[in-house]
Amino acid sequence: MIALDTNVLVRVLTRDDPVQADLAADLMKSGDLFICKTVLLELEWVLRFAYGFDRAAIHGAIVRLLGLPALQVEDENTIADALRGYEAGMDFAEALHLFSCVPTVTAFATFDQALAKKATGVEGAVRVHLVDARP
Repeated sequence: MIALDTNVLVRVLTRDDPVQADLAADLMKSGDLFICKTVLLELEWVLRFAYGFDRAAIHGAIVRLLGLPALQVEDENTIADALRGYEAGMDFAEALHLFSCVPTVTAFATFDQALAKKATGVEGAVRVHLVDARP
């Protein structure tokens, strides 16, 4: 089994370097593959900031990748839940943080009011505890 780095996935998805994109595509067809959840976290960030992909394009790209039959992903259920949170409007990193805590913790403490608001109502996410710094 071969684990894939973010740059291999970026080449396949963007074809910004045709030679590397073809090599990456061949590798993707070569057998059993593995993606760490941290690679998916970085992939979302790179596609958003470096390539300007919108949320729908990023979500679709990750879902298509995870649908490849020869590909396994670390903590598959957590990734699926994080993608559901992302689709519901959460940042991918924040959704991954929240769902990675399940079922170990009872709450996720943050000062981030936007995260607390976005996470409300996302089924299965750990409860967000908003730390109030006001007296």
